[in-house]
Amino acid sequence: MATQGEYDYFKNIGAAGLQHATHKPWSDSQCGLYLMELGAMMGLMPEGGRLLDMGCGTGWTSVLFAKRGYDVVGTDLVPEAIEAGRQLKRENGLRNLDFVVGDYESLAFQEEFDVVVFFDCLHHAVDEVGALRSAYRALKPGGICITSEPGRGHERRSRAVMDEFGVTERDMHPAKIIRGAKQVGFRQFSVHPHASYLYISLYRQEQRGLIGKLLRIPGMRTLVGMATVLFSKHQAGITVLRK
Repeated sequence: MATQGEYDYFKNIGAAGLQHATHKPWSDSQCGLYLMELGAMMGLMPEGGRLLDMGCGTGWTSVLFAKRGYDVVGTDLVPEAIEAGRQLKRENGLRNLDFVVGDYESLAFQEEFDVVVFFDCLHHAVDEVGALRSAYRALKPGGICITSEPGRGHERRSRAVMDEFGVTERDMHPAKIIRGAKQVGFRQFSVHPHASYLYISLYRQEQRGLIGKLLRIPGMRTLVGMATVLFSKHQAGITVLRK
């Protein structure tokens, strides 16, 4: 069951905040990071089919998936966010996109989708096992659920946001996701490094301070990228679950 803060979030961030959230990734300073992460997720997904975009917020990810050719249903528990998504659908003229209001911990879809996506939203769940159970029910046999979550340490880093808005922010690392997935019946699992980590270590503009100096050493960015691939995915990575 979501907190009242989750329902009120888009009201509390105001018109400017809602405008920013609606026009991601283009409105956000981390646009490149978002695009790289979503590109990596698409590379791990089957080509085409029906896609359920869980916790889609204002629907900007749903729009990108629909433009890629998936038949998309985006779902979020906040009516104001879903209305923003429907406006995006109209603006983009997308017939292969629909939105429904609903709590992803208790959706009633039954074996309708080839892919279920949790993009940066499962860590808001009070009951992640319930959300994963909804995903399992919604998937056709052999379908996949794919998650991209901030991982270990997120709850501690998000204390100020929780205090201000009353939202749920939890650590949601791959081991926790896989434990929940096993409980609800998923049978195959794989973990892949966040493309966003590779973006930060390999491609982002020069950073200042000691880190910036280290990254200017010839070959250091490559070494950091390799270390990211080897070690980071267990802290926070893209997790693929197959029904």
